[in-house]
Amino acid sequence: MPEALDAAALRRWCAWGHDALHAARADIDALNVFPIADRDTGTNLLLTWEAVAGAGEESTAETVAALTRELADAAVRAATGNSGVILARYLQALAEDWCRLDTAAATDVRRGLAAAATGATAAVARPVEGTVLTVARAAAQGARAAEGTDVAAVLAAALTAAEQALARTPEQLTVLREAGVVDAAGRGLVVLLAALAGAAAGERPPAPSRPAAGPPRPVAPREAGSDGFAYEVQYLLDAPDDAIPGLRDVLTRLGDSVAVAGGGGVHNVHVHVNDIGAAIEAGIAVGRPHRIGVTRFADPAPQPAPASASSLVAIAPAEGLAALFRAAGALVVSGGAGRDCSTTDLVTAMRRTGSDHVVLLPNDRDLVPRAEAAADLLRASGSTVAVLPSRAVVQGLAAVAVHDPARRFGDDVVAMSAAAAATRYGAVTRASSDAQTMAGRCRAGDILGLLDDDVVLIGDDVTEVSRGLLDRLLIGGGELVTLVTGVDAAADLSANLADYLAVTRPVVEVVTYDGGQPLFPLLVGVE
Repeated sequence: MPEALDAAALRRWCAWGHDALHAARADIDALNVFPIADRDTGTNLLLTWEAVAGAGEESTAETVAALTRELADAAVRAATGNSGVILARYLQALAEDWCRLDTAAATDVRRGLAAAATGATAAVARPVEGTVLTVARAAAQGARAAEGTDVAAVLAAALTAAEQALARTPEQLTVLREAGVVDAAGRGLVVLLAALAGAAAGERPPAPSRPAAGPPRPVAPREAGSDGFAYEVQYLLDAPDDAIPGLRDVLTRLGDSVAVAGGGGVHNVHVHVNDIGAAIEAGIAVGRPHRIGVTRFADPAPQPAPASASSLVAIAPAEGLAALFRAAGALVVSGGAGRDCSTTDLVTAMRRTGSDHVVLLPNDRDLVPRAEAAADLLRASGSTVAVLPSRAVVQGLAAVAVHDPARRFGDDVVAMSAAAAATRYGAVTRASSDAQTMAGRCRAGDILGLLDDDVVLIGDDVTEVSRGLLDRLLIGGGELVTLVTGVDAAADLSANLADYLAVTRPVVEVVTYDGGQPLFPLLVGVE
């Protein structure tokens, strides 16, 4: 039997833990009555672990120390909800304890699980018994009591102790006992510990079974600990580590369910409050909050799309373009036009749709391979994903214009693909350096007109180059021209070009948008 946990075993844990959480998500959601009965703990754990699994898939780390650090960092940045933040801090504390290990022996595992349990508890402003924190502590105690050097046996003992602690959670927390359920986040941790024990032994654990407790029967829509608070606020925070204790104190005075995970200047902050502004201002006082999310508990949870319907995920480089895709029903990931997005970002977004049939629009030639890689990861878990051949944002806009969520998935993909393929595209940008192009040599600062990603015009005026580009795009005809202006475009650029087309191509319909994209003052599509 193995006497050490290595990077390969951790990668198995990432993948098997993801599959196990995916299978158990609905059951965990159904158990969720603490701290509020919002039925999202399984979903939040899965969304957080999606990032962990993606980091494990992409990492080239060869040591337990390096890989665990990458997994923890991914969890901190992606942590969703109270349970996700606690899980992120659990992994982070584990990584901190294993920071010098090539492999983790039985002694390291015992110490690491204890550190993880302590770290998870420290993430919560007001720890409560009968929760995932109790289960984590029991797992550490079980590992400590196990004798020998067999890592798999130590983890099996930790799992058994965690399962027993989970079964006792209704005895410790009144709301669980009244609802007839065990703690939802504790259940999620048991699922992940089972995957870790299996990964250490090299044997994939069986699919998670339903817990012994009966179906949830919450006596009230909300648990007493959050009875007075209407909103969940969560954000990433760039701030010094020594500012976090003070921030936690401020948030505890504002609300409850305060949880903070992070380190090295990046933290994930979660709180239930009534004063949304005050919770965000507390973060501003010590650093830079970003990726801010606010959920009103009274709002119904989004329902998954029908299995036969197609959900959209689109990559967009700026808020103006993102708003256009959202208006068409797409979930948007930031990227393109020189902005990067990871495979993990795309997988997480596709999971968020709640649909097993997803259309992914890369909208950038350079992001097509990454989109395909993300699609392959999701397909491996049983989802159907189509990556549309949208090599430019204007092709993506043409595709979503014909999207019909009520249409059969295959038919919808065909219609959207046809619309994207029928759209010729061009762009205007500024040369960043001297270079040899198809149109001749350009100098840094020259205005370039690109047709299907190739430079066809070089000039010194954005409007003149844009007009020349339109002439080239319309040589073969066209019925609809889409103009998308960027952040560096003159305020009257789209109006000037529309007037130009009204004179030179009076039968062509023109649609203009303020996309706000960087690098490209103008994007053009011709259908």
